[in-house]
Amino acid sequence: MKIAVLGTGGGGRAHAAKLLELGHKVFVGTRDPEATLTRTEPDMMGNPPYGQWLADHPGLTLLSFGEAAAAADELVINGIDGHNAVAALSDIADQLAGKTLVDYAVPFIYNPDVEHPWPTPWGVMPKLDPVDTDSLGEQIQRALPKTRVVKSFVTQEQSTVVDPKAIGGGDHTMFVAGDHADAKQAVTDLLKSYGWSDILDLGPLVCARGMEMYAHMHSAIGFGLGQQSGGHFGIKVVR
Repeated sequence: MKIAVLGTGGGGRAHAAKLLELGHKVFVGTRDPEATLTRTEPDMMGNPPYGQWLADHPGLTLLSFGEAAAAADELVINGIDGHNAVAALSDIADQLAGKTLVDYAVPFIYNPDVEHPWPTPWGVMPKLDPVDTDSLGEQIQRALPKTRVVKSFVTQEQSTVVDPKAIGGGDHTMFVAGDHADAKQAVTDLLKSYGWSDILDLGPLVCARGMEMYAHMHSAIGFGLGQQSGGHFGIKVVR
């Protein structure tokens, strides 16, 4: 299958590498391919320059966001940061029309000016916007009415999403939510190919609110486990 991964951060890299390993044709989207390839410094999360990483993964094709989305057969994975996702995806609405978009972005506002900040080992905890009465997943769906948006992957580090058996032998739960049954099935099939066996359909896309708000709990659990820079654990819904 031809699959697009939008974003060149750590999450996008994890999905692109795994999809390539599974035999898919992978098109990676970035805002400016030339600028992405000429960077020589690590990104804000400490990932090595993308050109260096790309050289170690022959078979991947780096394109603009729109070109990558247009090249996908059906499935596009959104790894664009939450603050910029709606605008960037709206710009390529025509290329995404009729396709399934899996969104794992969290609508973080970094370095917030808040009355009661939450200090963390790496700075002040970002705040969520939107929150409670809306979600980024829903905003994307409203901006892209001809696209089938599914919220998933968001409750785990993406390195765990593509390799669930790295944690507890894979015995933990992944969630999906969306308003289109066929799109959720496509995402479920992808998750199964990644190795997930416990996949819980939460229902309509409004449930993206819960998944996005879980981001703070995910961080808190990681801090409790002494994992200051990541969340290398799984969560299990016990029925």
